[in-house]
Amino acid sequence: MKKKNSKRLYSRIEGYFGWPVIYLALISIMAVAGVVYNKTLGMGFAGILTIGVVITAYLLLWTRKKVIKEIISFSMNLDSAQKELLMEFQVPYILLDSAGKIKWYNTEFEKLFTGIRLSNVKLANILPGTNSVIFPLENKRHEKNIIHESKNYRVVFNPVAFDETADDEFIEGKKSDTLYATYFFDITKETELSKKNTEQMAVFCLVYIDNFDDVIHGIEDVRRPLLIALIDRSINKFTKDIDGVVRKFEKDKYLIVFQHKHIDALMESKFPILDSIREISIGNEFPVTLSMGVGDSSGSYEKKLEYAKIAMDLALGRGGDQAVVKNDENLSFYGGSARAIEKNTRVKARIKAHAFRELIDEADRILIMGHKLGDMDSLGASIGIVACAKHFGKPAHIIMNKVTTAIASVYDRIIEDKDYPTDLFLNNQQANAFAGENTLLVIVDVNRPSYTEYPEIIRNIKKIVVFDHHRVTADSIDFAVLSYVEPYASSTCEMVTEIIQYVSEKVKLKPVEADALFAGITVDTKSFVTKTGVKTFEAAAFLRRNGADAIRVSKFFKNDMESYKAKAAAVKDAEIYKDNIAISVCPSEIKNSTLVGAQSADELLNIAGIRASFVLTEAEGIVYISARSVDEINVQLIMEKIGGGGHVSVAGAQLEGYTIENAMILLKQTIDDYFAKGDK
Repeated sequence: MKKKNSKRLYSRIEGYFGWPVIYLALISIMAVAGVVYNKTLGMGFAGILTIGVVITAYLLLWTRKKVIKEIISFSMNLDSAQKELLMEFQVPYILLDSAGKIKWYNTEFEKLFTGIRLSNVKLANILPGTNSVIFPLENKRHEKNIIHESKNYRVVFNPVAFDETADDEFIEGKKSDTLYATYFFDITKETELSKKNTEQMAVFCLVYIDNFDDVIHGIEDVRRPLLIALIDRSINKFTKDIDGVVRKFEKDKYLIVFQHKHIDALMESKFPILDSIREISIGNEFPVTLSMGVGDSSGSYEKKLEYAKIAMDLALGRGGDQAVVKNDENLSFYGGSARAIEKNTRVKARIKAHAFRELIDEADRILIMGHKLGDMDSLGASIGIVACAKHFGKPAHIIMNKVTTAIASVYDRIIEDKDYPTDLFLNNQQANAFAGENTLLVIVDVNRPSYTEYPEIIRNIKKIVVFDHHRVTADSIDFAVLSYVEPYASSTCEMVTEIIQYVSEKVKLKPVEADALFAGITVDTKSFVTKTGVKTFEAAAFLRRNGADAIRVSKFFKNDMESYKAKAAAVKDAEIYKDNIAISVCPSEIKNSTLVGAQSADELLNIAGIRASFVLTEAEGIVYISARSVDEINVQLIMEKIGGGGHVSVAGAQLEGYTIENAMILLKQTIDDYFAKGDK
């Protein structure tokens, strides 16, 4: 083989030595032409020709053989050295053809597969995941990480052009147009160090006691130090279990820093500290609950702390008693089974009301928007904001595309009232004309952009205010200049009523406005039966002083015969699922099917043994689910899994692109998943 290669190289070098003869022939022609036309020029060319002949004779007769011999000797030695170098190369190295077959391999690669035939074997047969499909196209380098015998390798595939003159001894088998030089770099240590570095990254966790003041004030003075000590001990034990450090920076606030390697276990166990804190009982009237905001980022400490604060805001906005983990990619929620406890302090409401007044003063116009297919709570809250704007002399408009049967009675009373402008209610197109630089957008009874009446207008207005009593979700509005979200509130109408009392002492409501707000509270509390607190009745008393009439409001909720029959049919045809869950479908042919569906879900809960109820109904191509429960089942978590939300005992979801049958299957799968994972 060496003799063959030597002859091939010899013939190539011989060709190069032939070029001086060609140059001499050309100079000879030029010399003859010069003699014919110009003797002086011809003599010059003749001299050059003589010198060239002498040099060429020297090269061809004296040095040619010596040079060729030395070049061939060097080339063959270099070729042999290259082969030896690749063969003894400390990195496993192979050559693959376009079919992924091994055409050549070195000693280090052979050590990886002792006792296995390697020549002309497909690499994918001995290393799954290295199929020829992954080979680089257009002569681009490609890398892939694999694991072989507990070691990590970075495999580099590099396409190389194949020379037809290549040594047949070097590459066995049929030659192809492209070969792939493949290197196996052992990155086991690098991978282990990277994993260790990731595991040791700091995670910031904020811990707030949700109801510290209420718990402390509800216990005897002599027991207060013991209760605080028990809370501190539980948090310190939790911190010790995850090998972290904790610092208490306020009487009810802590900062925990721990290593990233513990985060998966905490998420898997769903933060057991939530349950252990709740079990502390030494005569305290309320159970102790805490909220946790976990910031897990690969960035700076500042970013980790920022993430922890965002997570904490979400945990508090969802009612507390839960942990929220925010990383660079998504948000995760754990806990949240306890009912939100009403906070008696009014400081927050006064601060929000003062900030809202300043925003009204700065605005030229106010647009108000609730959720799609508005209900009594969203309309009542909207009318309350209109009353505030009117008091400060600012024009206000409510964005509403469709008047549902649930709000038709109140809507008709407002339209008939001549004190309101004819453009009080606007559709989407009309609202665009008022979306100016100094327009204030107030969103009520919803905190998710996609659920609002007109999501697109949110991007066109800079100043946005949110008033809502639903728990916030990962996709809630987080860019509002003022956000007042209180899950413990019975309704948005209760919150707006409280704002009205503090925004100005001189705000006077019209009877129709007081009725609308009172009606919103009545609906969401099921006539003051559920989710009521001190503030709920104080708001109702304020509305009563401003002209609200309970008898007049009760007339808003009367159903016609068709709706009553539909509700009766939904209750009659309910399916009992998992022994204590009622699932039914409300007829969609009636005008107010969504309202009747919600009423049916409430009615099903009155049946003995039923712990939760779900009623589905279809309207305008969307399947609406109304979910209700007693304390044992958290319907909010179930609805969140399918894109909805709400409260622990009152929630709902909207499913686009689903039929009733498909939505029913999805709902049952979600309920099964809820119980299988033991979500609380």
